[in-house]
Amino acid sequence: MAEWLAQGLHGLQQQHQEHPQAALVVSALLVFPLLVLLVRRLTTPAEARAREQLLSKLPSPPSLPVIGHLHLVGTLPHISVAELAAKHGRDGLLLLRLGAFPTLVVSSAAAAETVLRTQDLVFASRASSTVTDILFYGSSDPAFAPHGEHWRQAKKISITHLLSNKKVRSYRRAREQEVRLVVAQIRKAALAGTTFDMSTMFASYLNNITCHAVFGRFFKEGGRINRIFQELTDENAALLGGFNLETLFPSLARLSIVKKLVCTKVQKVHKVWDDLLNKLIEEHESNPVSDVDSEESDFIDVLLSIQHEYQLTRDHIKAQLVVTFQGGIDTGSAALDYAMVKLMQNPHMMAKLQNEVRKVVPQGSEMVSEDDLDGMVYLKAVVKETLRLHGPAPFLLPHFSMAECVVEGHTIPSGIRTFVNARAISRDPNYWESPEEFMPERFMEGGSAAALDFRGNDYVYLPFGSGRRKCPGINLAILTIEHMLANLMYHFNWELTPETAEKGIDMTESFGSTVHRINSLFLAPVLPKN
Repeated sequence: MAEWLAQGLHGLQQQHQEHPQAALVVSALLVFPLLVLLVRRLTTPAEARAREQLLSKLPSPPSLPVIGHLHLVGTLPHISVAELAAKHGRDGLLLLRLGAFPTLVVSSAAAAETVLRTQDLVFASRASSTVTDILFYGSSDPAFAPHGEHWRQAKKISITHLLSNKKVRSYRRAREQEVRLVVAQIRKAALAGTTFDMSTMFASYLNNITCHAVFGRFFKEGGRINRIFQELTDENAALLGGFNLETLFPSLARLSIVKKLVCTKVQKVHKVWDDLLNKLIEEHESNPVSDVDSEESDFIDVLLSIQHEYQLTRDHIKAQLVVTFQGGIDTGSAALDYAMVKLMQNPHMMAKLQNEVRKVVPQGSEMVSEDDLDGMVYLKAVVKETLRLHGPAPFLLPHFSMAECVVEGHTIPSGIRTFVNARAISRDPNYWESPEEFMPERFMEGGSAAALDFRGNDYVYLPFGSGRRKCPGINLAILTIEHMLANLMYHFNWELTPETAEKGIDMTESFGSTVHRINSLFLAPVLPKN
Protein backbone atom coordinates (compact mmCIF):
# COMPACT_ATOMS: atom_id res chain seq x y z
CA MET A 1 0.00 0.00 0.00
CA ALA A 2 2.76 2.47 0.92
CA GLU A 3 4.65 1.80 -2.33
CA TRP A 4 1.49 2.21 -4.38
CA LEU A 5 0.68 5.54 -2.68
CA ALA A 6 4.22 6.78 -3.26
CA GLN A 7 3.87 5.98 -6.96
CA GLY A 8 0.57 7.86 -7.06
CA LEU A 9 2.12 10.92 -5.44
CA HIS A 10 5.03 10.80 -7.86
CA GLY A 11 2.52 10.77 -10.71
CA LEU A 12 0.87 13.91 -9.35
CA GLN A 13 4.19 15.69 -9.11
CA GLN A 14 5.03 14.82 -12.71
CA GLN A 15 1.86 16.56 -13.91
CA HIS A 16 3.35 19.97 -13.14
CA GLN A 17 6.20 19.51 -15.63
CA GLU A 18 5.19 21.16 -18.90
CA HIS A 19 5.95 19.41 -22.16
CA PRO A 20 8.11 21.83 -24.14
CA GLN A 21 6.39 20.99 -27.42
CA ALA A 22 2.87 21.60 -26.05
CA ALA A 23 2.90 25.37 -26.55
CA LEU A 24 4.05 24.95 -30.15
CA VAL A 25 1.34 22.40 -30.89
CA VAL A 26 -1.40 24.56 -29.38
CA SER A 27 -0.21 27.66 -31.23
CA ALA A 28 -0.26 25.82 -34.54
CA LEU A 29 -3.68 24.34 -33.91
CA LEU A 30 -5.20 27.72 -33.06
CA VAL A 31 -4.46 28.93 -36.59
CA PHE A 32 -6.96 26.44 -38.04
CA PRO A 33 -10.09 28.07 -36.57
CA LEU A 34 -9.40 31.22 -38.63
CA LEU A 35 -9.98 29.24 -41.79
CA VAL A 36 -12.82 27.23 -40.26
CA LEU A 37 -14.54 30.47 -39.27
CA LEU A 38 -14.57 31.73 -42.87
CA VAL A 39 -15.92 28.43 -44.21
CA ARG A 40 -18.65 28.21 -41.59
CA ARG A 41 -19.95 31.66 -42.42
CA LEU A 42 -20.81 30.28 -45.85
CA THR A 43 -22.07 26.86 -44.75
CA THR A 44 -23.86 27.48 -41.43
CA PRO A 45 -27.28 25.75 -41.40
CA ALA A 46 -30.41 27.85 -40.99
CA GLU A 47 -30.97 26.61 -37.41
CA ALA A 48 -27.48 27.67 -36.36
CA ARG A 49 -27.91 31.06 -38.04
CA ALA A 50 -31.18 31.60 -36.15
CA ARG A 51 -29.43 30.71 -32.90
CA GLU A 52 -26.63 33.12 -33.70
CA GLN A 53 -29.19 35.82 -34.40
CA LEU A 54 -30.66 35.41 -30.91
CA LEU A 55 -27.20 35.53 -29.35
CA SER A 56 -26.35 38.71 -31.25
CA LYS A 57 -29.19 40.50 -29.45
CA LEU A 58 -27.76 39.81 -26.00
CA PRO A 59 -25.59 42.51 -24.38
CA SER A 60 -21.94 41.75 -25.04
CA PRO A 61 -18.60 43.62 -25.22
CA PRO A 62 -16.70 43.89 -28.53
CA SER A 63 -14.96 40.60 -29.32
CA LEU A 64 -12.01 39.39 -31.36
CA PRO A 65 -12.07 36.72 -34.07
CA VAL A 66 -11.56 33.15 -32.91
CA ILE A 67 -10.82 33.88 -29.22
CA GLY A 68 -13.93 36.02 -28.66
CA HIS A 69 -13.70 37.64 -25.23
CA LEU A 70 -11.04 35.35 -23.84
CA HIS A 71 -8.51 38.17 -23.70
CA LEU A 72 -10.85 40.14 -21.39
CA VAL A 73 -11.27 37.38 -18.82
CA GLY A 74 -7.70 37.07 -17.52
CA THR A 75 -6.47 34.90 -14.66
CA LEU A 76 -9.11 36.03 -12.14
CA PRO A 77 -12.44 35.60 -13.96
CA HIS A 78 -14.51 36.14 -10.79
CA ILE A 79 -13.25 39.74 -10.74
CA SER A 80 -12.90 40.57 -14.45
CA VAL A 81 -16.28 39.09 -15.42
CA ALA A 82 -18.03 41.16 -12.73
CA GLU A 83 -16.36 44.28 -14.13
CA LEU A 84 -17.41 43.34 -17.67
CA ALA A 85 -21.00 42.75 -16.52
CA ALA A 86 -21.12 46.14 -14.78
CA LYS A 87 -19.83 47.89 -17.89
CA HIS A 88 -21.48 45.97 -20.74
CA GLY A 89 -24.32 43.98 -19.16
CA ARG A 90 -28.01 44.80 -19.35
CA ASP A 91 -30.93 43.48 -17.29
CA GLY A 92 -28.46 41.39 -15.30
CA LEU A 93 -27.27 39.49 -18.39
CA LEU A 94 -24.03 39.43 -20.35
CA LEU A 95 -22.95 37.19 -23.23
CA LEU A 96 -19.29 36.23 -23.39
CA ARG A 97 -17.77 34.26 -26.23
CA LEU A 98 -14.98 32.20 -24.77
CA GLY A 99 -13.46 30.79 -27.91
CA ALA A 100 -16.25 29.08 -29.83
CA PHE A 101 -18.40 28.58 -26.75
CA PRO A 102 -21.06 31.23 -25.96
CA THR A 103 -21.47 31.71 -22.22
CA LEU A 104 -24.30 33.60 -20.52
CA VAL A 105 -23.37 35.40 -17.30
CA VAL A 106 -26.20 36.20 -14.87
CA SER A 107 -25.34 39.07 -12.52
CA SER A 108 -28.57 40.34 -10.94
CA ALA A 109 -30.89 38.85 -8.34
CA ALA A 110 -33.90 39.20 -10.67
CA ALA A 111 -32.20 37.35 -13.53
CA ALA A 112 -30.85 34.72 -11.11
CA GLU A 113 -34.36 34.10 -9.80
CA THR A 114 -35.61 33.58 -13.35
CA VAL A 115 -32.81 31.13 -14.15
CA LEU A 116 -32.87 29.25 -10.84
CA ARG A 117 -36.60 29.26 -10.09
CA THR A 118 -38.88 30.33 -12.97
CA GLN A 119 -36.80 28.54 -15.63
CA ASP A 120 -35.11 26.13 -13.23
CA LEU A 121 -35.98 23.03 -15.25
CA VAL A 122 -34.66 24.57 -18.47
CA PHE A 123 -31.29 25.38 -16.87
CA ALA A 124 -31.03 22.23 -14.75
CA SER A 125 -28.45 20.44 -16.89
CA ARG A 126 -24.68 20.57 -17.29
CA ALA A 127 -22.64 20.99 -20.46
CA SER A 128 -20.77 17.89 -21.61
CA SER A 129 -17.11 17.94 -20.62
CA THR A 130 -14.25 15.55 -21.21
CA VAL A 131 -12.67 16.71 -17.94
CA THR A 132 -15.71 15.88 -15.78
CA ASP A 133 -16.32 12.70 -17.77
CA ILE A 134 -12.85 11.49 -16.82
CA LEU A 135 -12.74 12.73 -13.23
CA PHE A 136 -16.32 11.74 -12.35
CA TYR A 137 -16.71 8.50 -14.29
CA GLY A 138 -18.76 9.70 -17.21
CA SER A 139 -20.06 12.68 -15.20
CA SER A 140 -22.24 10.24 -13.26
CA ASP A 141 -22.02 12.13 -9.96
CA PRO A 142 -24.83 14.39 -8.66
CA ALA A 143 -22.91 17.64 -9.28
CA PHE A 144 -21.83 17.26 -12.91
CA ALA A 145 -24.28 14.72 -14.33
CA PRO A 146 -26.55 16.05 -17.10
CA HIS A 147 -30.22 16.39 -16.22
CA GLY A 148 -32.08 13.11 -16.46
CA GLU A 149 -33.11 10.02 -14.55
CA HIS A 150 -29.58 9.07 -13.53
CA TRP A 151 -28.94 12.54 -12.10
CA ARG A 152 -32.24 12.39 -10.16
CA GLN A 153 -31.20 9.07 -8.62
CA ALA A 154 -27.71 10.35 -7.79
CA LYS A 155 -29.16 13.43 -6.13
CA LYS A 156 -31.64 11.30 -4.16
CA ILE A 157 -28.80 9.13 -2.89
CA SER A 158 -26.92 12.22 -1.66
CA ILE A 159 -29.89 13.80 0.09
CA THR A 160 -31.59 10.67 1.45
CA HIS A 161 -28.72 8.35 2.28
CA LEU A 162 -25.44 10.26 2.59
CA LEU A 163 -26.28 13.78 3.79
CA SER A 164 -29.52 13.29 5.69
CA ASN A 165 -29.75 14.93 9.10
CA LYS A 166 -29.63 11.50 10.72
CA LYS A 167 -26.44 10.52 8.90
CA VAL A 168 -24.80 13.89 9.59
CA ARG A 169 -25.57 13.50 13.31
CA SER A 170 -24.05 10.03 13.32
CA TYR A 171 -20.61 11.48 12.56
CA ARG A 172 -20.68 13.92 15.46
CA ARG A 173 -18.13 12.02 17.54
CA ALA A 174 -15.67 12.00 14.62
CA ARG A 175 -16.09 15.74 14.08
CA GLU A 176 -15.50 16.48 17.77
CA GLN A 177 -12.42 14.26 17.74
CA GLU A 178 -10.95 16.25 14.86
CA VAL A 179 -11.61 19.56 16.60
CA ARG A 180 -9.89 18.28 19.76
CA LEU A 181 -6.84 17.28 17.74
CA VAL A 182 -6.65 20.70 16.13
CA VAL A 183 -7.01 22.49 19.48
CA ALA A 184 -4.25 20.31 20.95
CA GLN A 185 -1.89 21.14 18.07
CA ILE A 186 -2.54 24.86 18.38
CA ARG A 187 -2.10 24.73 22.15
CA LYS A 188 1.39 23.28 21.63
CA ALA A 189 2.24 26.18 19.36
CA ALA A 190 0.86 28.66 21.89
CA LEU A 191 2.93 27.16 24.72
CA ALA A 192 6.03 27.16 22.53
CA GLY A 193 5.41 30.73 21.38
CA THR A 194 5.48 29.75 17.69
CA THR A 195 3.21 30.66 14.78
CA PHE A 196 0.67 28.30 13.28
CA ASP A 197 -0.24 27.72 9.63
CA MET A 198 -4.02 28.18 9.76
CA SER A 199 -4.70 27.67 6.04
CA THR A 200 -2.99 24.27 5.95
CA MET A 201 -4.72 23.29 9.18
CA PHE A 202 -8.18 24.17 7.78
CA ALA A 203 -7.61 22.04 4.70
CA SER A 204 -6.33 19.14 6.81
CA TYR A 205 -9.27 19.45 9.21
CA LEU A 206 -11.86 19.31 6.41
CA ASN A 207 -9.96 16.50 4.73
CA ASN A 208 -9.94 14.39 7.89
CA ILE A 209 -13.64 14.98 8.55
CA THR A 210 -14.45 13.95 4.98
CA CYS A 211 -12.25 10.87 5.29
CA HIS A 212 -14.10 9.90 8.47
CA ALA A 213 -17.42 10.19 6.64
CA VAL A 214 -16.32 8.34 3.50
CA PHE A 215 -14.31 5.44 4.94
CA GLY A 216 -14.53 5.96 8.69
CA ARG A 217 -13.41 2.72 10.27
CA PHE A 218 -10.49 2.43 7.83
CA PHE A 219 -9.36 5.95 8.66
CA LYS A 220 -5.71 5.92 9.75
CA GLU A 221 -5.09 9.09 11.72
CA GLY A 222 -2.30 11.16 10.22
CA GLY A 223 -1.54 8.56 7.56
CA ARG A 224 -0.41 9.24 4.00
CA ILE A 225 -3.57 7.59 2.70
CA ASN A 226 -5.61 10.47 4.12
CA ARG A 227 -3.42 13.39 3.05
CA ILE A 228 -3.36 12.28 -0.57
CA PHE A 229 -7.09 13.04 -0.87
CA GLN A 230 -6.38 16.67 -0.09
CA GLU A 231 -3.80 16.83 -2.89
CA LEU A 232 -6.16 15.12 -5.32
CA THR A 233 -8.91 17.59 -4.46
CA ASP A 234 -6.56 20.49 -5.18
CA GLU A 235 -5.69 18.93 -8.54
CA ASN A 236 -9.38 18.52 -9.38
CA ALA A 237 -10.13 22.13 -8.49
CA ALA A 238 -7.43 23.40 -10.86
CA LEU A 239 -8.62 21.17 -13.70
CA LEU A 240 -12.30 22.01 -13.23
CA GLY A 241 -11.77 25.75 -13.00
CA GLY A 242 -9.41 26.26 -15.91
CA PHE A 243 -10.05 26.86 -19.59
CA ASN A 244 -8.81 24.26 -22.04
CA LEU A 245 -9.06 23.55 -25.74
CA GLU A 246 -12.17 21.46 -25.22
CA THR A 247 -14.15 24.28 -23.63
CA LEU A 248 -12.78 26.93 -25.99
CA PHE A 249 -12.96 25.09 -29.32
CA PRO A 250 -15.11 21.93 -29.00
CA SER A 251 -14.83 20.92 -32.67
CA LEU A 252 -11.05 21.35 -32.63
CA ALA A 253 -10.80 19.34 -29.43
CA ARG A 254 -12.21 16.30 -31.21
CA LEU A 255 -8.96 15.93 -33.16
CA SER A 256 -7.02 13.04 -31.68
CA ILE A 257 -3.81 15.00 -31.10
CA VAL A 258 -5.69 17.76 -29.27
CA LYS A 259 -7.78 15.29 -27.29
CA LYS A 260 -4.60 13.60 -26.13
CA LEU A 261 -3.15 16.95 -25.09
CA VAL A 262 -6.29 17.82 -23.11
CA CYS A 263 -6.74 14.43 -21.48
CA THR A 264 -3.22 13.42 -20.48
CA LYS A 265 -3.05 15.37 -17.22
CA VAL A 266 -6.67 14.62 -16.30
CA GLN A 267 -6.11 10.90 -16.85
CA LYS A 268 -3.11 10.93 -14.51
CA VAL A 269 -5.14 12.48 -11.72
CA HIS A 270 -8.04 10.12 -12.37
CA LYS A 271 -5.74 7.09 -12.22
CA VAL A 272 -4.63 7.96 -8.69
CA TRP A 273 -8.26 8.50 -7.60
CA ASP A 274 -9.33 5.25 -9.21
CA ASP A 275 -6.64 3.07 -7.66
CA LEU A 276 -7.20 4.52 -4.21
CA LEU A 277 -11.00 4.26 -4.26
CA ASN A 278 -10.93 0.72 -5.65
CA LYS A 279 -8.76 -0.42 -2.75
CA LEU A 280 -11.03 1.26 -0.20
CA ILE A 281 -14.17 -0.26 -1.71
CA GLU A 282 -12.57 -3.71 -1.78
CA GLU A 283 -11.63 -3.37 1.90
CA HIS A 284 -15.25 -2.51 2.73
CA GLU A 285 -16.57 -5.44 0.70
CA SER A 286 -14.25 -7.77 2.61
CA ASN A 287 -15.27 -6.32 5.99
CA PRO A 288 -18.95 -5.32 5.77
CA VAL A 289 -20.76 -3.69 8.69
CA SER A 290 -23.77 -5.41 10.19
CA ASP A 291 -25.85 -2.22 10.40
CA VAL A 292 -25.50 0.63 7.88
CA ASP A 293 -27.54 2.88 10.18
CA SER A 294 -24.99 2.58 12.95
CA GLU A 295 -22.34 5.15 13.84
CA GLU A 296 -19.70 2.72 12.60
CA SER A 297 -20.91 2.78 8.99
CA ASP A 298 -19.58 5.24 6.44
CA PHE A 299 -20.45 6.47 2.94
CA ILE A 300 -18.90 3.46 1.23
CA ASP A 301 -20.89 1.10 3.46
CA VAL A 302 -24.09 2.96 2.62
CA LEU A 303 -23.44 3.01 -1.12
CA LEU A 304 -22.63 -0.71 -1.16
CA SER A 305 -25.82 -1.45 0.80
CA ILE A 306 -28.02 0.32 -1.78
CA GLN A 307 -26.05 -0.76 -4.81
CA HIS A 308 -28.68 -3.18 -6.10
CA GLU A 309 -31.65 -0.98 -5.19
CA TYR A 310 -30.30 1.86 -7.33
CA GLN A 311 -28.46 -0.34 -9.84
CA LEU A 312 -25.17 1.35 -9.04
CA THR A 313 -22.04 0.25 -10.82
CA ARG A 314 -18.62 0.44 -9.18
CA ASP A 315 -17.96 3.57 -11.24
CA HIS A 316 -21.18 5.20 -9.99
CA ILE A 317 -20.04 4.63 -6.41
CA LYS A 318 -16.61 6.09 -7.11
CA ALA A 319 -18.15 9.15 -8.80
CA GLN A 320 -20.21 9.83 -5.66
CA LEU A 321 -17.09 9.54 -3.51
CA VAL A 322 -14.94 11.85 -5.65
CA VAL A 323 -17.57 14.61 -5.61
CA THR A 324 -17.97 14.15 -1.84
CA PHE A 325 -14.29 14.91 -1.34
CA GLN A 326 -14.45 17.83 -3.75
CA GLY A 327 -17.36 19.45 -1.97
CA GLY A 328 -16.29 18.47 1.53
CA ILE A 329 -12.70 19.72 1.53
CA ASP A 330 -12.26 22.53 -0.95
CA THR A 331 -15.15 24.87 -0.15
CA GLY A 332 -15.14 24.48 3.63
CA SER A 333 -11.42 25.12 4.05
CA ALA A 334 -11.62 28.25 1.88
CA ALA A 335 -14.56 29.60 3.91
CA LEU A 336 -12.78 29.04 7.23
CA ASP A 337 -9.63 30.70 5.93
CA TYR A 338 -11.52 33.81 4.78
CA ALA A 339 -13.49 33.96 8.05
CA MET A 340 -10.28 33.99 10.08
CA VAL A 341 -8.75 36.59 7.77
CA LYS A 342 -11.72 38.95 8.13
CA LEU A 343 -11.68 38.61 11.92
CA MET A 344 -7.96 39.38 12.05
CA GLN A 345 -8.57 42.45 9.88
CA ASN A 346 -11.32 43.55 12.28
CA PRO A 347 -10.06 42.96 15.85
CA HIS A 348 -13.13 44.52 17.46
CA MET A 349 -15.30 41.94 15.69
CA MET A 350 -13.07 39.12 16.86
CA ALA A 351 -13.33 40.41 20.43
CA LYS A 352 -17.11 40.57 20.11
CA LEU A 353 -17.24 36.99 18.81
CA GLN A 354 -14.92 35.72 21.52
CA ASN A 355 -17.07 37.35 24.19
CA GLU A 356 -20.17 35.70 22.79
CA VAL A 357 -18.61 32.24 22.57
CA ARG A 358 -17.07 32.42 26.04
CA LYS A 359 -20.34 33.67 27.49
CA VAL A 360 -22.39 30.84 25.97
CA VAL A 361 -19.91 28.07 26.85
CA PRO A 362 -19.37 27.44 30.57
CA GLN A 363 -15.91 28.44 31.78
CA GLY A 364 -13.51 25.52 31.99
CA SER A 365 -15.33 23.42 29.37
CA GLU A 366 -13.08 21.14 27.36
CA MET A 367 -14.50 22.44 24.08
CA VAL A 368 -17.45 24.11 22.39
CA SER A 369 -19.98 21.42 21.54
CA GLU A 370 -22.26 21.43 18.53
CA ASP A 371 -25.20 21.92 20.89
CA ASP A 372 -23.71 25.25 22.00
CA LEU A 373 -23.80 26.72 18.50
CA ASP A 374 -27.53 27.48 18.54
CA GLY A 375 -26.97 30.22 21.11
CA MET A 376 -24.26 32.00 19.12
CA VAL A 377 -26.04 34.63 17.06
CA TYR A 378 -22.97 36.67 16.20
CA LEU A 379 -21.02 33.56 15.15
CA LYS A 380 -23.72 32.72 12.62
CA ALA A 381 -23.69 36.29 11.34
CA VAL A 382 -19.90 36.18 10.89
CA VAL A 383 -20.16 32.97 8.85
CA LYS A 384 -22.96 34.38 6.70
CA GLU A 385 -21.05 37.58 6.02
CA THR A 386 -17.91 35.62 5.15
CA LEU A 387 -19.87 33.59 2.60
CA ARG A 388 -21.37 36.78 1.19
CA LEU A 389 -18.02 38.47 0.57
CA HIS A 390 -15.95 35.38 -0.15
CA GLY A 391 -18.23 32.58 -1.30
CA PRO A 392 -15.84 29.74 -2.28
CA ALA A 393 -17.61 29.18 -5.63
CA PRO A 394 -18.23 32.67 -7.05
CA PHE A 395 -19.88 31.35 -10.24
CA LEU A 396 -21.45 28.28 -8.59
CA LEU A 397 -21.31 25.37 -11.05
CA PRO A 398 -22.23 26.20 -14.66
CA HIS A 399 -25.80 25.50 -15.74
CA PHE A 400 -26.76 24.48 -19.29
CA SER A 401 -29.97 25.45 -21.06
CA MET A 402 -31.95 22.52 -22.50
CA ALA A 403 -34.55 24.57 -24.39
CA GLU A 404 -35.16 28.06 -25.68
CA CYS A 405 -36.59 30.34 -23.00
CA VAL A 406 -36.98 33.99 -22.01
CA VAL A 407 -34.93 35.59 -19.22
CA GLU A 408 -35.58 39.24 -18.33
CA GLY A 409 -37.06 39.90 -21.77
CA HIS A 410 -34.20 38.27 -23.68
CA THR A 411 -34.64 35.02 -25.61
CA ILE A 412 -31.96 32.51 -24.63
CA PRO A 413 -31.33 29.66 -27.10
CA SER A 414 -30.91 26.07 -25.99
CA GLY A 415 -27.41 24.72 -25.47
CA ILE A 416 -26.02 27.78 -23.68
CA ARG A 417 -23.61 27.40 -20.78
CA THR A 418 -24.76 29.74 -18.02
CA PHE A 419 -22.87 31.12 -15.04
CA VAL A 420 -24.72 32.66 -12.11
CA ASN A 421 -22.31 35.27 -10.80
CA ALA A 422 -23.15 34.85 -7.12
CA ARG A 423 -20.14 36.93 -6.11
CA ALA A 424 -21.27 39.95 -8.13
CA ILE A 425 -24.84 39.65 -6.85
CA SER A 426 -23.71 39.48 -3.23
CA ARG A 427 -21.69 42.68 -3.72
CA ASP A 428 -24.28 44.60 -5.73
CA PRO A 429 -24.88 48.06 -4.17
CA ASN A 430 -28.49 47.87 -5.39
CA TYR A 431 -29.11 45.19 -2.77
CA TRP A 432 -26.40 45.67 -0.16
CA GLU A 433 -25.41 48.63 1.98
CA SER A 434 -21.63 49.21 1.85
CA PRO A 435 -21.25 45.94 -0.09
CA GLU A 436 -17.44 45.77 0.04
CA GLU A 437 -17.32 46.10 3.83
CA PHE A 438 -17.31 43.17 6.23
CA MET A 439 -20.39 43.83 8.40
CA PRO A 440 -21.76 40.72 10.19
CA GLU A 441 -24.33 42.90 11.96
CA ARG A 442 -26.30 43.15 8.72
CA PHE A 443 -27.39 39.52 9.29
CA MET A 444 -28.45 40.07 12.91
CA GLU A 445 -31.85 41.14 14.23
CA GLY A 446 -32.58 44.63 13.03
CA GLY A 447 -29.97 44.38 10.24
CA SER A 448 -30.80 44.89 6.58
CA ALA A 449 -30.17 41.20 5.77
CA ALA A 450 -31.55 39.66 8.96
CA ALA A 451 -34.23 37.70 7.11
CA LEU A 452 -31.82 36.15 4.57
CA ASP A 453 -30.43 32.65 4.77
CA PHE A 454 -28.16 30.55 2.57
CA ARG A 455 -30.68 27.88 1.51
CA GLY A 456 -31.36 29.32 -1.92
CA ASN A 457 -34.63 31.12 -1.26
CA ASP A 458 -33.11 34.62 -1.38
CA TYR A 459 -31.61 35.41 -4.77
CA VAL A 460 -29.48 38.29 -3.52
CA TYR A 461 -27.50 35.75 -1.49
CA LEU A 462 -26.59 32.41 -3.09
CA PRO A 463 -23.41 30.92 -1.57
CA PHE A 464 -24.75 27.38 -2.07
CA GLY A 465 -26.84 27.97 -5.19
CA SER A 466 -30.57 27.43 -5.56
CA GLY A 467 -33.11 25.27 -7.32
CA ARG A 468 -32.61 21.71 -8.50
CA ARG A 469 -28.83 22.05 -8.58
CA LYS A 470 -28.43 23.53 -5.12
CA CYS A 471 -25.63 22.07 -2.99
CA PRO A 472 -27.07 19.15 -0.96
CA GLY A 473 -24.46 19.44 1.81
CA ILE A 474 -25.43 22.85 3.24
CA ASN A 475 -26.21 21.63 6.77
CA LEU A 476 -22.97 19.69 7.14
CA ALA A 477 -20.88 22.51 5.65
CA ILE A 478 -22.27 25.19 7.97
CA LEU A 479 -22.04 22.95 11.04
CA THR A 480 -18.41 22.10 10.29
CA ILE A 481 -17.42 25.74 9.74
CA GLU A 482 -19.25 27.10 12.80
CA HIS A 483 -17.94 24.36 15.11
CA MET A 484 -14.29 24.94 14.23
CA LEU A 485 -14.54 28.73 14.29
CA ALA A 486 -16.27 28.73 17.70
CA ASN A 487 -13.55 26.55 19.23
CA LEU A 488 -10.79 28.75 17.83
CA MET A 489 -12.46 31.75 19.47
CA TYR A 490 -13.08 29.93 22.76
CA HIS A 491 -9.62 28.49 23.35
CA PHE A 492 -7.27 31.15 22.01
CA ASN A 493 -6.54 34.79 21.42
CA TRP A 494 -4.86 35.55 18.12
CA GLU A 495 -2.07 37.83 16.93
CA LEU A 496 -0.55 38.58 13.54
CA THR A 497 3.14 37.99 12.95
CA PRO A 498 5.17 41.26 13.05
CA GLU A 499 5.75 41.12 9.28
CA THR A 500 2.05 40.58 8.50
CA ALA A 501 1.02 43.27 10.98
CA GLU A 502 3.25 45.70 9.08
CA LYS A 503 2.32 44.71 5.51
CA GLY A 504 -1.21 43.42 6.01
CA ILE A 505 -2.65 40.02 5.11
CA ASP A 506 -1.99 39.11 1.48
CA MET A 507 -5.38 38.74 -0.23
CA THR A 508 -4.01 37.58 -3.61
CA GLU A 509 -6.29 34.84 -4.93
CA SER A 510 -6.11 31.94 -7.34
CA PHE A 511 -9.06 30.86 -9.46
CA GLY A 512 -10.29 27.30 -9.91
CA SER A 513 -13.60 25.58 -9.30
CA THR A 514 -13.27 27.41 -5.98
CA VAL A 515 -11.36 30.58 -5.10
CA HIS A 516 -8.58 30.50 -2.51
CA ARG A 517 -6.02 32.94 -1.21
CA ILE A 518 -2.61 31.96 -2.57
CA ASN A 519 -0.52 32.38 0.58
CA SER A 520 -1.09 30.65 3.90
CA LEU A 521 -2.30 32.56 6.93
CA PHE A 522 0.26 32.29 9.75
CA LEU A 523 -0.99 33.44 13.15
CA ALA A 524 0.40 33.44 16.68
CA PRO A 525 -2.03 31.72 19.07
CA VAL A 526 -2.07 33.00 22.66
CA LEU A 527 -3.68 31.23 25.60
CA PRO A 528 -6.15 33.60 27.31
CA LYS A 529 -5.44 34.53 30.91
CA ASN A 530 -8.00 33.21 33.38
